[in-house]
Amino acid sequence: MQLNHEGMGPAVLKKWTSVFTPAPQSAVRLVCLPHAGGSASFYLPVSRALAPDVEVLAVQYPGRQERRLEPGIDNVPDYADRIFEMLKELTDKPLALFGHSMGAMLAYEVALRMRRAGLPAPVRLFASGRRAPSRQRPNERLHEGTDAEIIAKVRQLGGPNAGVLSDPEMLELILPAIRNDYTAVETYRYEPGPVLDCPVTVLVGDDDPEVTIDEAHAWAQHTTGPFDVETFPGGHFYLADQGPRVIDLVRGTLAS
Repeated sequence: MQLNHEGMGPAVLKKWTSVFTPAPQSAVRLVCLPHAGGSASFYLPVSRALAPDVEVLAVQYPGRQERRLEPGIDNVPDYADRIFEMLKELTDKPLALFGHSMGAMLAYEVALRMRRAGLPAPVRLFASGRRAPSRQRPNERLHEGTDAEIIAKVRQLGGPNAGVLSDPEMLELILPAIRNDYTAVETYRYEPGPVLDCPVTVLVGDDDPEVTIDEAHAWAQHTTGPFDVETFPGGHFYLADQGPRVIDLVRGTLAS
């Protein structure tokens, strides 16, 4: 299916995705999945920087921004199923997947669904800021905590949501989505089975409390394809300071 956000694409595609910088002549499409509480606009700078070589398709989860009135999703399987159903219609050019934090988990689960369905594998899976699916930390229960505990965690990690947490009106809008996403992340359970066969590149900040270097390297157990880990200075949202280096890595990897 030819992607066209100006009226030709299906309604579900336009609801779930944003193409901030169309690049119709690009050889590959990069599907970008946001972090917990994040939105498609997180990838606006990525879209601008990669065009026209790569067209970025930024996923917009329900329960935020223009989809704020829609019911949220609180589990990874439902998230992945809906994203897969939307992406499987895009057959006009190869797909790569880039996910940060929760988005990396979803990218992995979507790639698994692509393999089970017999579809072409992603040309590359970029897993950023997230430990391997099989490396789960027990007793994560932030989604059951108070609003104050969730806010404190988001502030600790930094990122684009941290600046609006002092605005009561904005907080009322975004907190339900953040709680839903933490519920999805913390109730996710890895099920051993067939692994991916696509190349996987893991990106991690060297001071990220959410991912150790060992947990990042454990992604190698989840694919039979080429695998590498790229480490950047910074914490969970190292992307904020290392954006140009990340862009160069993604562009160079996809070009090769």
